[in-house]
Amino acid sequence: MTEMTMGKALTAAMRRALAHDEKTLVMGEDIGRLGGVFRITDGLQSEFGPRRVVDTPLAESGIVGTAVGLAFRGFRPIVEIQFDGFVYPAFDQIVSQVAKLHYRTQGRVKMPITIRIPWAGGVGAAEHHSESPEAYFVHTAGLRVVAVSNPQDAYTMLRQAIASDDPVVFFEPKRLYHAKGDVDLDADIADAAPLGLARVVREGTDVTVVTYGAQVTTALDAALAAEDEGISLEVIDLRSLSPVDYGTVAASVRRTGRVVVTHEASREAGVAAEVIASITEKCFHYLEAPPLRVTGHDIPYPPAKLEQHHLPDLDRILDAVDRVLGRPSGVPEVTA
Repeated sequence: MTEMTMGKALTAAMRRALAHDEKTLVMGEDIGRLGGVFRITDGLQSEFGPRRVVDTPLAESGIVGTAVGLAFRGFRPIVEIQFDGFVYPAFDQIVSQVAKLHYRTQGRVKMPITIRIPWAGGVGAAEHHSESPEAYFVHTAGLRVVAVSNPQDAYTMLRQAIASDDPVVFFEPKRLYHAKGDVDLDADIADAAPLGLARVVREGTDVTVVTYGAQVTTALDAALAAEDEGISLEVIDLRSLSPVDYGTVAASVRRTGRVVVTHEASREAGVAAEVIASITEKCFHYLEAPPLRVTGHDIPYPPAKLEQHHLPDLDRILDAVDRVLGRPSGVPEVTA
């Protein structure tokens, strides 16, 4: 095991993929000589050259469109979108081409493209730099969508995504880039948990809390605080947002009878809504209380000075836990 940050784990995953397969390449804005805005690709161009680690024009649609052409020719492009809010110019390419070409060609053409997106808030950034657009891609058939929450998953899941013949939208929480953890750099991805499998990161008996990305840390903090009041929270990291591992989630809800789903993205038509709808269908007779969502507000992402009021925190999660347990609530429920 090696202790490293999530950012360094992602770099290590790409370095290994580039060394393993000459058909793998990395593309994006400022990812070569600069090493990326967050330095996630730092050193890769000097090691593998500018034809394998490619600085592109500032044109997200062109970057992804080029990746489509490369995939047609047997390459495995790793595309970096510089910030989450910059993915929208590439939305047409991702939804209309990347997600559909395998189906459109009746399986003759594969799209082994990994689209890395530094994602979500908590870093005090300006507008268009703290978006949570995952629901758009979850709604799109033909894409795998994953979100990592720790250095080991960052390393293993990025390697799995690059090796996959399916296109993968790979969300990396910016505020965890410097979070440290032990990483097994020699682990065989064939022995790792499948890319689409959720993980129970804390066992509990009273309420199931389902989340992903940086919110996993917040949920674990909430579970620790709830323990002081004699409440046992089970925390599940979805890891994969499309497909969702409903087997793991449903098994937990059948034990606890109560569920809270939390994410940074807006509430309306978010991932939490789909998870709750599906769990209600699968576990209706086990539920002791209506499932609840704890999410970002239905507003454009606020200025940095206000983001702490937008991001779901420990107190909002614990309030939802109180409500599903039928305990007095200190925060009025938002229904609009």
